[in-house]
Amino acid sequence: MRVPFVDLKMQAKTLGDEYGAVLHGIVDRAAYTLGPEVAEFERAFAEFCNADHCIGVSSGTDALKLAYLAVGVGPGDEVIVPANTFIATAEAVSHIGAVPVFVDCLQDTANMDPAKIEAAITTRTRAIVPVHLYGQVAAMREILEVGQRHNVPVVEDACQAHGAEYNGRRAGSLGAVSAFSFYPGKNLGALGDGGAVVTHDPDIADRVRLLRNHGQSDKYTHAVVGYCDRLHNLQAAFLNCKLPLLDDWNESRRASAARYHDLLSGADGIRMITTAAGCLPVFHLFVVEIDDRDRVRDALSAAGIESGIHYPVPLHLTPAYNHRGYSAGDFPNAERLAGRILSLPMYPGMSDEQVEYVVQHLMAAVRG
Repeated sequence: MRVPFVDLKMQAKTLGDEYGAVLHGIVDRAAYTLGPEVAEFERAFAEFCNADHCIGVSSGTDALKLAYLAVGVGPGDEVIVPANTFIATAEAVSHIGAVPVFVDCLQDTANMDPAKIEAAITTRTRAIVPVHLYGQVAAMREILEVGQRHNVPVVEDACQAHGAEYNGRRAGSLGAVSAFSFYPGKNLGALGDGGAVVTHDPDIADRVRLLRNHGQSDKYTHAVVGYCDRLHNLQAAFLNCKLPLLDDWNESRRASAARYHDLLSGADGIRMITTAAGCLPVFHLFVVEIDDRDRVRDALSAAGIESGIHYPVPLHLTPAYNHRGYSAGDFPNAERLAGRILSLPMYPGMSDEQVEYVVQHLMAAVRG
């Protein structure tokens, strides 16, 4: 048996006719940028997130950049981000001349440790950015409390958490502003790059709308220096095809995750990422922690099972941030996880037989 890490072909088969229809409709109208498809998606995704505003943009990285700018981050400012995340969270800080300040993660959930934030705040801190890693919302109650005490806005990196919930509220509706990615492998993915900024704040929404389109308030009237960060009509149309199915797809992921949990519960040498109280994850990734990770991964590959590592190098140790002066040992939980985590196959429509096959070979490989 072969088990892919992600299976996008299944969605393509289900939605192929719809994709073709929207493609032909857009080509026939020759309407490619900031058209009705984008407006419809923005309305629908804001409603999905239980938020007031959604602004479609060109990628998740650009969504982060625009969200940071919209809350007032600028050159020389500091932004607190977790060490255990994809580089885009910090990269977008660097793109605007600000400085990422890393903090450690919790060992059990792998999300930002709220207890580590306060010590990282300085007079230059302009934002705190929890990442809802692997599809589970970070400890937002505690993080928001820290932000409120210091009058620092919280920007949600929700790029892996489309539809995840925290105490009944959806990711993207909790902080001052949030960023989503629609990279093809996400729970809601375009057929190329795409992203969105989501917020309740009309002033933040207006700022992002200006920034994404060359700072343009009216044609050839540029209120600010902006960017070319628009979501294209075609990608918005594909997302409109997919969004009505997202809740069902997330339920399918949760069913596969529950099967993984049932089969791996109590297994020697395998620790699963914990689901925190009050959280309803969407399992963008299903991550386990094991010894001798690379050998185990090779054994799975030999059995036809694809896997991933998210992420093998914590950001404070990645070469791009050597100049920040961090050292090994600064963030021990992130460093421990980086050497031991393994992401197992996870996507909507996985069969029980596939999950059981993965577990069988994982347990055999861990036993050696």
